[in-house]
Amino acid sequence: MNPEFTPAGLASIDAVTAALAGVGYISTRQISTAVYLAHHLRKPVLIEGPAGVGKTDLAVSAARALGFALLRLQCYEGLDDSKALYEWKYGKQLLYTQILKEKIGLLVDQADTLDASFAKLAGFQDLFFSRDFLEARPLLQAMEQRGGSVLLIDEIDKSEEAFEALLLEVLADYQVTIPEIGTIRAQVPPLVILTSNNTRELGDALKRRCLHLHIGFPDAALERRVLRARVPAIAEELLGQLVAFVQSLRVANIRKPPSIAESVDWARTLLLMHAAVLDESLVRDTLNVLLKRETDIQEVQGALAKMTQAALQSTAPASTNAQPVASLAPAQPG
Repeated sequence: MNPEFTPAGLASIDAVTAALAGVGYISTRQISTAVYLAHHLRKPVLIEGPAGVGKTDLAVSAARALGFALLRLQCYEGLDDSKALYEWKYGKQLLYTQILKEKIGLLVDQADTLDASFAKLAGFQDLFFSRDFLEARPLLQAMEQRGGSVLLIDEIDKSEEAFEALLLEVLADYQVTIPEIGTIRAQVPPLVILTSNNTRELGDALKRRCLHLHIGFPDAALERRVLRARVPAIAEELLGQLVAFVQSLRVANIRKPPSIAESVDWARTLLLMHAAVLDESLVRDTLNVLLKRETDIQEVQGALAKMTQAALQSTAPASTNAQPVASLAPAQPG
């Protein structure tokens, strides 16, 4: 593939939105713009935001939409180049050493002089650090994809600062330097997506090389579209009530508001429970799908009846007796 080739799904911002929608990812204009620029400017995208809002899923969906290979590197404390870039196949080298040891007499016998013997052995020694003995890891694998790839460096904030320094060459020039072999440049520059949950501040050198994208909690309209795409069997009335309830939870005084991933799980849960509409008992029984901290569950217990009733009123036909629920509408995420 020509390194300058642009797939149809990256030809424009609208094309990115349509391509992602085709695989079930409901994108915003901001997200689609970041993906479009990442390809055309050859810059990685650093996506920050709370867990569960679709950061990782964007990379997975982009790979599916574009027909690219997905190379994923999950970051953690202690991650080093042997897990991210490459490592030598020591077992294969050891086996090769044993074979060479058994044949060394035959090889030396064929040499006329001592210098010739050393030269012959040196030639075999170089093979130990050739490409045949190299085990490629995600960063190097992405450089070698001829058909294009999406490189996902997930939860970069869980790695250490030393690993950020390792990434600088890869992200700046899309190349990897192996001392024993040389520099391997990308056949086709990968579309690189880094995600962060903001557990630590990333270095300025890394940020300078990236486009910044923040994905926060969705507003009600976007959440309805996402849930409709991911859980198409859910009834429209129940969908509206679900979204209204989740939106009210996000402005409650809790430590871990439910993400879009938990909204999707709750929608599937309500389908399994054969729910037609929300009711307080059903909400109490399934609240642990939305809230993952016991302190948060206890915090909202006293308000569940009011919140459930407000969610029901959000989809009720307008009437003169209907009570306003605007006070429960969430603020727009920043």
